[in-house]
Amino acid sequence: MLTGLPRISDPNLLVGMETSDDAAVYRVSDDLALIQTVDFFPPMVDDPYTFGQVAASNALSDIYAMGGVPKLALNLLCFPSDKLAPQHVRAILEGGASKVAEAGACLCGGHTIEDKEPKYGLSVTGFVHPDHILANSSAREGDLLILTKALGSGILTTAAKADILDAASLSRLVETMTTLNAGAQRAMEGLAVHGCTDITGFGLLGHTAEMAAGSDLTIRLMASCLPLLPQALEMAQMGIIPAGAYRNRDHLKGKVCMSPAVPLELADIMYDPQTAGGLLISVAPQDGERLLEALGEQGVKDARLIGEVCAPEDELILVDP
Repeated sequence: MLTGLPRISDPNLLVGMETSDDAAVYRVSDDLALIQTVDFFPPMVDDPYTFGQVAASNALSDIYAMGGVPKLALNLLCFPSDKLAPQHVRAILEGGASKVAEAGACLCGGHTIEDKEPKYGLSVTGFVHPDHILANSSAREGDLLILTKALGSGILTTAAKADILDAASLSRLVETMTTLNAGAQRAMEGLAVHGCTDITGFGLLGHTAEMAAGSDLTIRLMASCLPLLPQALEMAQMGIIPAGAYRNRDHLKGKVCMSPAVPLELADIMYDPQTAGGLLISVAPQDGERLLEALGEQGVKDARLIGEVCAPEDELILVDP
């Protein structure tokens, strides 16, 4: 949560920055609300087209996490014009455009600036019915928690940069990061889903903590139930951990009770910053199985039940083996 910034009161601002949610939501009419988000970052893969796809998937994800559908997108691109060849710039933009088109949204232009390091992403606008907004602060006691994508992308991109990731694992990593969360959003429709967030830079534990804090509850996770990308455990055991994971761990001190029976490498994966990660969905227990079935029907193959929402305790998150 940002502090010290002026707050503007507006009854139509349905989701602002108070709960560190994934996007802002503004009511336009009784049956239409506008979702606004922005995200961009440096490359995490070498191929420029793939980088564009991953960055766009990551930005579009915030709209799905709020229960909405993307409608408009604007490019945000920073690059060193004297070092990045025009064909590589074009490839980044083409990769992003391919994902915007897949989402059924319109790419309407954007903005570029000179920078020492390439950075790319999108500003995205989406639509949602005001009664169907999925905030990260509306989980309810007794809800089940379902995660829709496998974890470990930060560790594996670090391993890929060191050229120690095998080809099959790299392919699986890219597939995961370039898969839109559109199918997961569709699967939630009509079910008793109370809250949702996507798992990105703060890692599974960071974004789960935001959900717990915003909902004034505690979340219990089952470490053995987490879906993991191939070689994620192996790389974590080798100590291939990105700096962001250590920052996430420091930020969450006093907020997480990790069972000593949870292996260190698995705990590291839970702190690992994700890129274009899955949705963390808080669903009423009677609809948990139905949601898993709906996710499977939408092709969301890694969805798993990973925990539950509990009465508030001293820590925001309890992690069992």
